[in-house]
Amino acid sequence: MTELLDPRNDFLFKRIFGSEENQDVLLAFLNRTFTEAHRPPLREIIVLNPYIEKDSPLDKQSILDIRARTTEGELINVEMQLFNRYDMEKRTLFYWSKLYSSQLVEGQSYSTLKRCVTINILDFALLKNDLYHSVFHLHEDQTGITLTDDIEIHFLELPKLNAQAAPTKQGGLANWLLFLKGVTPDQWEVLTMNEPKLKKAMDTLEFLSQDQEARMRYEARQKYLHDQASLMEAAKNAELYGFKAGMEKGIQEGIEKGMEKGIEQSLQQTALRMLKLGLDTHTISQVTGLNESEIRTLAHSSD
Repeated sequence: MTELLDPRNDFLFKRIFGSEENQDVLLAFLNRTFTEAHRPPLREIIVLNPYIEKDSPLDKQSILDIRARTTEGELINVEMQLFNRYDMEKRTLFYWSKLYSSQLVEGQSYSTLKRCVTINILDFALLKNDLYHSVFHLHEDQTGITLTDDIEIHFLELPKLNAQAAPTKQGGLANWLLFLKGVTPDQWEVLTMNEPKLKKAMDTLEFLSQDQEARMRYEARQKYLHDQASLMEAAKNAELYGFKAGMEKGIQEGIEKGMEKGIEQSLQQTALRMLKLGLDTHTISQVTGLNESEIRTLAHSSD
């Protein structure tokens, strides 16, 4: 039997859940997610960016998310994240805001804006709780009243699936997440007993695992994702090292020139180390707080 590919790979995830022929699979997954959030089921969805052949893993800048619209006009974004980019909360709000604002065209009233839902499936633990499914809304702190229900953010954290979330004959969101997490095929029958659309997702995974071109695209994307994870880890280590060195240097120079100058120099040194690691100026700017123009000047001066 052909070794199954990993459905957590975002290219493969989009092929399974974001293709036009599998809209029913996506709808079933969304309804299991929303049921756990005590929301009524969706009747129908339209995938706004279905998988097409140009969604190539060789396109380094591609974000292989899935965007859908409900019959009521609500927008939903689903994204698989294998690795922690260390700014996940802010990144989530940024992409949610882009989705929300994209609804308006010039001259339209704000009243036409519809609810936008972001669903992040994470292959790492992010939040400081034990829940594998966390849902966020916008509430007032003391009274709990809702400011607006237009914002809804879900985090589905695969590592938090434990023994209590074992495959169940009753079905549910946990069965879908166990499939994504890579539960062995000998447990698939239990997973699909009350999840017929999950069986279709499994059939799609088996088909793609046997398709030579799909495997090639999968491997290309997997390599890119692992390379990005390595660069981010290197950046994190460089940041920690740079700040530690910066504090020591800052204290010493603070006696003569002031702490502010010492910290500025340490940030520049951190930026130079990150440039040598091959990181782009945007990433370095986010880590160090230096603007991209300063970083480009540092790059030229170090040549």
